[in-house]
Amino acid sequence: MKIRTSVYLAFLFLSLVYGCSDKKQTMPGEKYKMMIVSKGDYTLQSAYTATLRGRQAVEVRPQVSGTITEIRINEGDNVRRGQILFVIDQVPYKAALATARANMKSAEAKLQTAKLTADSKNELYREKVVSDFDRQTALNQLREAEAAVAQAKAEVTRAANDLSYTEVKSPVDGVASMIPYRVGALVSSTMEEPLVTVSDDSEIYAYFSMAESQMIDLIQQYGSLEEAKKKMPAVGLTMSNGRTYDEQGCIDAIGGTVDDGTGAVTLRAVFKNPRHLLRNGGSASVVVPTVQKNCISIPRSATYELQNRVFTWKVVDGKTQSTPITIYKYNDGQNYIVLSGLNEGDIIISEGAGLMREGTAVNMDDIKKTKK
Repeated sequence: MKIRTSVYLAFLFLSLVYGCSDKKQTMPGEKYKMMIVSKGDYTLQSAYTATLRGRQAVEVRPQVSGTITEIRINEGDNVRRGQILFVIDQVPYKAALATARANMKSAEAKLQTAKLTADSKNELYREKVVSDFDRQTALNQLREAEAAVAQAKAEVTRAANDLSYTEVKSPVDGVASMIPYRVGALVSSTMEEPLVTVSDDSEIYAYFSMAESQMIDLIQQYGSLEEAKKKMPAVGLTMSNGRTYDEQGCIDAIGGTVDDGTGAVTLRAVFKNPRHLLRNGGSASVVVPTVQKNCISIPRSATYELQNRVFTWKVVDGKTQSTPITIYKYNDGQNYIVLSGLNEGDIIISEGAGLMREGTAVNMDDIKKTKK
């Protein structure tokens, strides 16, 4: 009985040993995210920090001195071109206009008297009653009276203009800024701070900079600077809250010089702003798309860097193999465009490349082809 029990236990032990050995030999490789490399068109989205400006942002300043007697708008109001925004004390300017008009009437009366005198002297001169000196003196007095009338009319025009300037009007349609002055404040044309700034933000200009090398690439791609402006695709805008702006814009101006300090070129993109969501002085990011035809693109997470070179992990015969690749000099922070090192149909580890090791066995059942 003891012999049978010993034989049974020995058989059971050998079965367990061989069973574990077989299980270890047939265990599949580790599971990793993989992708099959393929070619296709890829749009590279490059973001550039931008400063926003309204189509027009006009600082409204007084053209005459005086105290503010009325403020006819509220801060942040929509205003129309020609709308009265402020009224400056009109009393001294009305008095100046009345004085100028009175002086003009006096000058006109003197002119009439000078004309009568000149006509009389001419008649008497023809009859040889007065000398030529008397006639010339009368004509000179007439010219002097005519000049006095012209000067008086100019004074009336100036006084009328000064009076009209006491009503400070908006030069454009737009939105009013904050108002630093209140009723009773003394203002003048020489003050540093404007009464208000009116921004026409029906369209918004986004100014951003691009490296000179990128600008040269664009010019070479499209053939010329003018062709680049015409043929560049529509650009997007990411607002300061991180959301994408609904309207797409276009690049309508490219600076003709390179900044000495930064080595960058300034560009301008214009966006419609029907809901007045974008504001003058705001910040955003302009997203410029660049279409690469028939290229290989892989996730940035599929790569790692070593000694200023970029590598990825190819899967060859079920095991990882480190492969150096050459990537396009621009990227969008999410994906790389591969210029060399990979071929269509290659299998690579698409995530966690920095944690991989050479010769790691992988489970080939988990391959998922990335759709372009």
